[in-house]
Amino acid sequence: NRELYLVDKNGYVVPQTLAIPTPKANETVKQTLEYLVKDGPVTNLLPNGFRAVIPANTTMTLDLKKDGTAVIDFSKEMKNYAKEEERQIVESIAWTLTQFTEIKQVQFQINGEKLAKMPVGGTPLGEGVSRANGINFDDEQVADVTNTKPVTLYFMAQNNNKQQYYVPVTRRVAEGKENDYATIIDELVKGPIHQSLLNDFNPGVKLITNPKLQDGNLTLNFNENIFVNPDKNMISNYVLKSLVLSLTEKKGVKNISIEVNGKANLIDEKGGKLIKPVDRPENVNTGSF
Repeated sequence: NRELYLVDKNGYVVPQTLAIPTPKANETVKQTLEYLVKDGPVTNLLPNGFRAVIPANTTMTLDLKKDGTAVIDFSKEMKNYAKEEERQIVESIAWTLTQFTEIKQVQFQINGEKLAKMPVGGTPLGEGVSRANGINFDDEQVADVTNTKPVTLYFMAQNNNKQQYYVPVTRRVAEGKENDYATIIDELVKGPIHQSLLNDFNPGVKLITNPKLQDGNLTLNFNENIFVNPDKNMISNYVLKSLVLSLTEKKGVKNISIEVNGKANLIDEKGGKLIKPVDRPENVNTGSF
């Protein structure tokens, strides 16, 4: 199984885990890229409402440098896309390839020529694109990006079959005194800007103490508003998964533990006790958690 970043009906770039045939030796990365090409081998595997982004008939070669840069040389077909698809193409390729631990960033070439910017809309590519460049920015209107930092938040969406899935959204937030973990939680509680994304956090959710990171485990101590059902001390799957996915994007965070008023006696929607720390799932969207 591999994660492919595909585009949903709302234009978001979203990870979907698909069962891809076993590649030939040393061709895993190249084969994964080929599954991002429109009308390519991914066509029969696409989930409802999703599409691939690389222009049809594009071929590519791949050179993996020792410093973690993947240099992809695309054929001329790579230029055949609409301007509004450009950001999706860049993000889909960068986020799909950086799932491989040996790849830190991606450089783009067309017919052997290095691209400083994308050919249609001029999106700058610099020395390479990585996850640090963000995904699905929800704040195109921020004019002054000084004194801001990007955080990536996971919100929920659903397709026409009412299947739910998680969408990573990068938002620029003010460089405040708060630590990054508290900032991420504030932004999750505020919820998404766009109506195509859903929010299940109660508006009054607050941290009682600062988040503590120890040996990869981040402990969060909330007030009672974190409960979806206070009588049962129950937390919703959405809130739990949103927190885990968003916070484990931060370096050094492996899993999270949740307390309410300093006590760790929560249950999940299935009635199971949340005794152990909750790990990031290996794949974001597989239809199960």
